[in-house]
Formats: sequence, C-alpha cells, structure tokens
Amino acid sequence: MSLGRRTNRVLRALLGAAAVAAALFASMLVWYATAELPAAALPLQFSIKPGSSLRGATQEMERAGALRRPELFVLMARLLGVARNVKAGNYELVEPVTPYRLLQKIVAGDVTQAAIKFVEGSTFRQMRATLDEHPDLAHTTRGLADEEILQRLGIQEPSAEGLFFPDTYYFASGSSDLRVLARAYRLLQSHLDTRWAARASDLPFATPYEALILASIVEKETGKEEERPLIAAVFINRLRKGMLLQADPTVIYGLGERFDGNLRKRDLLADAPYNTYTRVGLPPTPIAMPGLASLTATLNPPASEALYFVSRGDGSSHFSRTLGEHERAVTKYQRSGRR
Repeated sequence: MSLGRRTNRVLRALLGAAAVAAALFASMLVWYATAELPAAALPLQFSIKPGSSLRGATQEMERAGALRRPELFVLMARLLGVARNVKAGNYELVEPVTPYRLLQKIVAGDVTQAAIKFVEGSTFRQMRATLDEHPDLAHTTRGLADEEILQRLGIQEPSAEGLFFPDTYYFASGSSDLRVLARAYRLLQSHLDTRWAARASDLPFATPYEALILASIVEKETGKEEERPLIAAVFINRLRKGMLLQADPTVIYGLGERFDGNLRKRDLLADAPYNTYTRVGLPPTPIAMPGLASLTATLNPPASEALYFVSRGDGSSHFSRTLGEHERAVTKYQRSGRR
C-alpha cells in the first residue's frame, strides 16, 4: 500500500473517531442539561453577588447544594452564549430543576424578593411571632401547637426550641411559613453536624443536641463577641467538674411569661427543670436559637482554667479561676452579684 493511501486511511479513521467522540460528548452534555438535579435538600436558597462571574456563581450554587458538575454547567452556558448574562440576586429552588432550567433562572434573574430575618438568641415563640407578622408569607402554622409543627416537619425532638438557625431567608411572596422553618431547621442541622464532626476532644457532651443546649446558653450569656469562647470554656469546665452552671438565662427561660424583668432570689432557690442553680448539668432543652459563633465556641472552646465570670456592668465580664477571686470581683463590680 502506498504511503498516500495509508495516510488517507489514518486520517479517515481519526476523523471518524473524532466524530464519534464529538457525538458522545454532545450526548453527554444534553443528558446533563436535561437531567433533574437531586432534590433531597429542597427547598434551598443561594445568592449570586453583584459582579460575580459565571464560575463564581457556580461555586455559590454548588456550595448551597443546588448544582453538581459545575464544569459542565459552565461549558453549557458558554456554548449557549449566555455565560456573561448571569444576574445577581437571591434565588430559591422549591422543586427539582435541570441544569438547563437552573441556567435559565439565573440568566433571567428569577430572584426572590421577600426576606425574613431571625435574630440570634431569639426563642421559638419569638420566631413564630416574626413569621406570623410577615405579610408575604402564607401562614400555615398560625394557631398550631409547637408539637404539631414539629410533627409536620418530621422532627423527633421533644421541643422546638433552638432547632432553627438564626439567619436571613429569602423566598417568593406567598411561600409557606412551614417551608421557611424547614430550611432553617436543615441549616441548623448542617452547621451543628459540621462542627460536631470537628469538635475538640474530651468535651462533656454525649450528643450534638447536648452541645446545642449549651450553645444556646452561651448565646444568651454573651455580652461582648470576643468573650464568647471564654464563656463557653467556663461552662464546659463547670460541667466537667460536676458544678452547677448557675446561668441566669436558664432560670429566666423556665419562668416564661411569669418573668417580669427582675430575677429574684426566690426564683434562684425554687427548684425547676431549667433552674441551673439547683440542678447539676444541662437543662432539658435549648433556651434560644444559638448562632454560628456560639456553636463554634461551644464545640471548640479555648484552653482555660476559669470557672466563674461576672459582668463588669459595661457589657464585658471578669473571669476568675477561684471562688475567692470571683467573690472579690463580684464585690467590686456588682456587690449583689450571684455568680
């Protein structure tokens, strides 16, 4: 066979292989573009910041669990000529979508306009009031008992307190308040699971829920952000030693609507499930919604020998290792201090 014929045969083979490869790649891209993304985490939200590139947008979507195989998503957008048309904003997915439909959504700027904010340290009762007052929500939980809400969400815990993450949630007008609660619950579980997996060794918690309880106390006790880790360390040291936590916020929570703004000595002496002046260990449930900083401080506290702290009256606290030092600090800063 002549060299020319052999060369032509090789070229035809290469062209055929290239055509087959191109067809296979095109088929794969079509399959990717039209296959529904996993819906296990729905509903979910993500934000695209102003000025974000397509690659930056895909990173946000992947981080939120809205997208897989971002490199194929970028390629699809470029082939369709819309890679530069991504719109900034807050997005919500309430049902399964394909990558192609997701691309259409962020190119069209199909954003959510309404928002609701839950503040760190709020109770579930306060959270429900915020939901009930929001004009853009469908109020499907209004009038329901807390237990019924947990049942509808499929949550097995004995109390709704502390189970929802304080954050700002974006949603389409007319969305169900139950849907917002479901998202807040999943986000709390995600943060708690992540920090539980990376927790420090020898912590006095048998379960993540116990850590959540203490994090809620740390949230309510913190006056200054920079002191949060030390406050967590004090409570953990006391738990390790079997000491009473003596946390005023737990007593106040136990009093409920009976609390009139003045915590009295008789309140501290009256035994009750949430009275950490009379009962050793943690109260039965969280007492508020802890934020990310409190969860982190509780599960990775700094090394400290402090067992006491007392407010200086300016939002900061004085930390002490011994009872004698603590009593002197109480005399100096509060005179009638209790811890």
